Amino acid sequence: MHILGIIPSRFASTRLPGKPLINIAGKSMIQRVYEQCKKSLLLNQLVVATDDKRIYQHVNEFGGNVIMTSNSHESGTDRCNEVVLKSNINCDIVVNIQGDEPFINPNQIDQIASIMLESNSDIATLAKKIDDYKLVFDANTPKVIFNNKTKIAKDFIRKIDDIDKNKKYYKHIGIYAFKVNILNEISKLSRTDREVNEKLEQLRWLENNYQIAVGITKHESVSVDTHDDLNKF
Repeated sequence: MHILGIIPSRFASTRLPGKPLINIAGKSMIQRVYEQCKKSLLLNQLVVATDDKRIYQHVNEFGGNVIMTSNSHESGTDRCNEVVLKSNINCDIVVNIQGDEPFINPNQIDQIASIMLESNSDIATLAKKIDDYKLVFDANTPKVIFNNKTKIAKDFIRKIDDIDKNKKYYKHIGIYAFKVNILNEISKLSRTDREVNEKLEQLRWLENNYQIAVGITKHESVSVDTHDDLNKF
Protein backbone atom coordinates (compact mmCIF):
# COMPACT_ATOMS: atom_id res chain seq x y z
CA MET A 1 0.00 0.00 0.00
CA HIS A 2 1.41 3.35 -1.06
CA ILE A 3 0.79 6.14 1.46
CA LEU A 4 1.01 9.77 0.38
CA GLY A 5 1.27 12.58 2.90
CA ILE A 6 -0.04 15.97 1.76
CA ILE A 7 0.42 19.26 3.62
CA PRO A 8 -2.09 21.86 2.32
CA SER A 9 -0.55 25.32 2.72
CA ARG A 10 -2.31 28.64 2.03
CA PHE A 11 -0.79 32.10 2.28
CA ALA A 12 -4.09 33.92 2.83
CA SER A 13 -4.87 33.16 6.47
CA THR A 14 -7.43 35.56 7.96
CA ARG A 15 -5.93 35.82 11.44
CA LEU A 16 -2.26 35.37 10.54
CA PRO A 17 -1.57 36.12 6.85
CA GLY A 18 1.48 34.43 5.38
CA LYS A 19 1.88 32.13 8.37
CA PRO A 20 3.48 29.22 6.43
CA LEU A 21 6.51 31.48 5.84
CA ILE A 22 6.71 32.89 9.37
CA ASN A 23 10.09 32.29 10.98
CA ILE A 24 10.07 30.07 14.07
CA ALA A 25 13.53 29.90 15.64
CA GLY A 26 15.37 30.02 12.35
CA LYS A 27 13.07 27.99 10.11
CA SER A 28 9.73 28.71 8.47
CA MET A 29 6.60 27.08 9.81
CA ILE A 30 6.07 25.04 6.65
CA GLN A 31 9.67 23.77 6.73
CA ARG A 32 9.25 22.66 10.34
CA VAL A 33 6.01 20.83 9.50
CA TYR A 34 7.66 19.19 6.49
CA GLU A 35 10.72 18.04 8.46
CA GLN A 36 8.55 16.57 11.21
CA CYS A 37 6.49 14.68 8.65
CA LYS A 38 9.63 13.28 7.04
CA LYS A 39 10.30 11.46 10.32
CA SER A 40 7.22 9.30 9.72
CA LEU A 41 8.05 5.64 9.14
CA LEU A 42 4.97 4.86 7.04
CA LEU A 43 4.72 7.72 4.54
CA ASN A 44 6.05 6.68 1.15
CA GLN A 45 5.90 10.20 -0.26
CA LEU A 46 5.34 13.71 1.08
CA VAL A 47 4.26 16.84 -0.78
CA VAL A 48 3.20 20.39 0.07
CA ALA A 49 0.08 21.56 -1.80
CA THR A 50 -0.10 25.33 -2.13
CA ASP A 51 -1.82 28.07 -4.13
CA ASP A 52 0.93 30.64 -3.59
CA LYS A 53 4.13 31.12 -5.62
CA ARG A 54 6.04 32.39 -2.58
CA ILE A 55 5.35 29.18 -0.66
CA TYR A 56 6.08 27.12 -3.77
CA GLN A 57 9.46 28.76 -4.23
CA HIS A 58 10.34 28.50 -0.54
CA VAL A 59 9.56 24.77 -0.34
CA ASN A 60 11.71 24.19 -3.43
CA GLU A 61 14.54 26.16 -1.83
CA PHE A 62 14.69 23.95 1.26
CA GLY A 63 14.49 20.80 -0.88
CA GLY A 64 10.86 19.82 -0.31
CA ASN A 65 8.37 18.43 -2.81
CA VAL A 66 5.63 20.91 -3.71
CA ILE A 67 2.72 21.14 -6.16
CA MET A 68 0.79 24.25 -7.19
CA THR A 69 -2.98 23.95 -6.78
CA SER A 70 -6.02 26.14 -7.38
CA ASN A 71 -6.77 29.13 -5.16
CA SER A 72 -10.49 28.37 -5.23
CA HIS A 73 -10.52 25.43 -2.79
CA GLU A 74 -12.68 25.79 0.31
CA SER A 75 -10.80 23.16 2.29
CA GLY A 76 -7.51 21.33 2.57
CA THR A 77 -9.38 18.16 1.67
CA ASP A 78 -10.25 19.53 -1.75
CA ARG A 79 -6.65 20.68 -2.22
CA CYS A 80 -5.43 17.16 -1.42
CA ASN A 81 -7.81 15.70 -3.98
CA GLU A 82 -6.46 18.02 -6.68
CA VAL A 83 -2.93 16.81 -5.96
CA VAL A 84 -4.03 13.21 -6.46
CA LEU A 85 -5.92 14.03 -9.66
CA LYS A 86 -3.29 16.22 -11.34
CA SER A 87 -0.09 14.44 -10.28
CA ASN A 88 1.35 11.15 -11.46
CA ILE A 89 1.53 9.82 -7.90
CA ASN A 90 -0.11 6.42 -7.59
CA CYS A 91 -1.27 6.03 -4.00
CA ASP A 92 -3.76 3.98 -2.02
CA ILE A 93 -4.03 6.14 1.09
CA VAL A 94 -3.75 9.92 1.50
CA VAL A 95 -2.89 11.54 4.84
CA ASN A 96 -4.00 15.19 5.09
CA ILE A 97 -1.59 16.92 7.49
CA GLN A 98 -2.22 20.36 8.98
CA GLY A 99 0.28 22.93 7.72
CA ASP A 100 0.15 25.06 10.87
CA GLU A 101 1.44 22.54 13.43
CA PRO A 102 5.21 23.09 13.31
CA PHE A 103 5.94 20.46 15.95
CA ILE A 104 3.51 17.73 14.90
CA ASN A 105 4.51 14.37 16.34
CA PRO A 106 5.35 11.94 13.49
CA ASN A 107 3.94 9.10 15.60
CA GLN A 108 0.48 10.58 15.00
CA ILE A 109 1.03 10.26 11.25
CA ASP A 110 2.08 6.64 11.62
CA GLN A 111 -0.84 5.92 13.94
CA ILE A 112 -3.46 7.24 11.53
CA ALA A 113 -1.80 5.47 8.60
CA SER A 114 -1.82 2.21 10.58
CA ILE A 115 -5.54 2.57 11.25
CA MET A 116 -6.19 2.73 7.52
CA LEU A 117 -3.93 -0.24 6.83
CA GLU A 118 -5.56 -2.38 9.50
CA SER A 119 -9.25 -1.45 9.16
CA ASN A 120 -11.96 -1.25 6.53
CA SER A 121 -12.84 2.36 7.36
CA ASP A 122 -13.24 4.98 4.65
CA ILE A 123 -11.55 7.70 6.69
CA ALA A 124 -9.50 7.89 9.89
CA THR A 125 -8.79 10.67 12.36
CA LEU A 126 -7.40 11.08 15.88
CA ALA A 127 -8.69 12.17 19.29
CA LYS A 128 -7.11 12.98 22.65
CA LYS A 129 -8.77 12.58 26.04
CA ILE A 130 -9.72 15.92 27.61
CA ASP A 131 -8.38 16.34 31.12
CA ASP A 132 -9.35 19.99 31.56
CA TYR A 133 -13.15 20.22 31.55
CA LYS A 134 -12.94 23.87 30.49
CA LEU A 135 -12.14 22.59 27.02
CA VAL A 136 -15.43 20.72 26.89
CA PHE A 137 -17.23 24.08 27.03
CA ASP A 138 -14.80 25.73 24.59
CA ALA A 139 -16.36 26.10 21.15
CA ASN A 140 -12.89 26.56 19.65
CA THR A 141 -12.02 22.99 20.64
CA PRO A 142 -14.00 20.53 18.49
CA LYS A 143 -14.95 17.29 20.19
CA VAL A 144 -15.51 13.86 18.67
CA ILE A 145 -18.14 11.42 19.94
CA PHE A 146 -17.43 7.81 19.05
CA ASN A 147 -18.47 4.25 19.79
CA ASN A 148 -16.19 3.10 22.62
CA LYS A 149 -16.12 -0.47 21.38
CA THR A 150 -15.65 0.01 17.63
CA LYS A 151 -13.92 3.44 17.77
CA ILE A 152 -16.14 4.67 14.93
CA ALA A 153 -17.16 8.34 14.99
CA LYS A 154 -20.81 9.09 15.76
CA ASP A 155 -20.63 12.90 15.85
CA PHE A 156 -18.42 15.96 15.95
CA ILE A 157 -19.44 18.94 18.03
CA ARG A 158 -17.88 22.20 19.16
CA LYS A 159 -19.49 22.71 22.54
CA ILE A 160 -21.07 20.38 25.11
CA ASP A 161 -23.29 22.15 27.62
CA ASP A 162 -24.54 19.23 29.70
CA ILE A 163 -21.41 17.55 31.10
CA ASP A 164 -21.47 14.15 32.77
CA LYS A 165 -18.49 14.06 35.17
CA ASN A 166 -18.42 10.26 34.93
CA LYS A 167 -17.97 10.39 31.16
CA LYS A 168 -14.77 10.82 29.16
CA TYR A 169 -14.66 13.50 26.49
CA TYR A 170 -12.23 13.69 23.61
CA LYS A 171 -10.72 16.59 21.71
CA HIS A 172 -10.69 16.07 17.96
CA ILE A 173 -7.20 16.18 16.44
CA GLY A 174 -7.45 17.57 12.91
CA ILE A 175 -5.45 15.06 10.91
CA TYR A 176 -7.18 12.76 8.42
CA ALA A 177 -6.36 9.71 6.32
CA PHE A 178 -8.48 8.64 3.37
CA LYS A 179 -8.71 5.77 0.94
CA VAL A 180 -7.85 7.54 -2.30
CA ASN A 181 -11.20 6.74 -3.97
CA ILE A 182 -13.06 7.99 -0.90
CA LEU A 183 -11.14 11.28 -1.01
CA ASN A 184 -12.34 11.78 -4.57
CA GLU A 185 -15.94 10.97 -3.64
CA ILE A 186 -16.21 13.28 -0.63
CA SER A 187 -14.69 16.17 -2.60
CA LYS A 188 -17.77 16.06 -4.82
CA LEU A 189 -20.28 16.25 -1.96
CA SER A 190 -22.38 19.35 -1.34
CA ARG A 191 -21.98 21.15 1.97
CA THR A 192 -24.57 20.31 4.62
CA ASP A 193 -26.39 22.65 7.01
CA ARG A 194 -24.69 21.22 10.09
CA GLU A 195 -21.31 21.53 8.46
CA VAL A 196 -21.94 25.21 7.71
CA ASN A 197 -23.32 25.93 11.19
CA GLU A 198 -20.56 24.12 13.08
CA LYS A 199 -17.80 24.94 10.56
CA LEU A 200 -16.71 21.29 10.61
CA GLU A 201 -16.38 19.68 7.19
CA GLN A 202 -16.19 16.16 8.66
CA LEU A 203 -19.91 16.43 9.46
CA ARG A 204 -20.56 16.36 5.72
CA TRP A 205 -18.86 12.99 5.51
CA LEU A 206 -20.76 11.56 8.47
CA GLU A 207 -24.08 12.80 7.15
CA ASN A 208 -23.34 11.07 3.86
CA ASN A 209 -22.70 7.78 5.71
CA TYR A 210 -18.94 7.55 5.40
CA GLN A 211 -17.28 5.61 8.20
CA ILE A 212 -14.66 7.53 10.18
CA ALA A 213 -12.38 5.49 12.44
CA VAL A 214 -10.98 7.25 15.52
CA GLY A 215 -7.56 6.56 16.97
CA ILE A 216 -6.73 7.69 20.52
CA THR A 217 -3.48 9.62 20.83
CA LYS A 218 -1.61 10.81 23.91
CA HIS A 219 0.17 13.53 21.95
CA GLU A 220 -1.21 17.06 22.06
CA SER A 221 -1.88 18.90 18.82
CA VAL A 222 -0.95 22.58 18.89
CA SER A 223 -1.53 24.87 15.92
CA VAL A 224 -0.43 28.43 15.20
CA ASP A 225 -3.45 30.58 14.31
CA THR A 226 -2.61 33.96 15.88
CA HIS A 227 0.37 36.08 16.94
CA ASP A 228 -0.31 34.97 20.53
CA ASP A 229 0.09 31.33 19.48
CA LEU A 230 3.34 32.26 17.77
CA ASN A 231 4.66 33.93 20.89
CA LYS A 232 3.95 30.79 22.91
CA PHE A 233 6.14 28.77 20.58
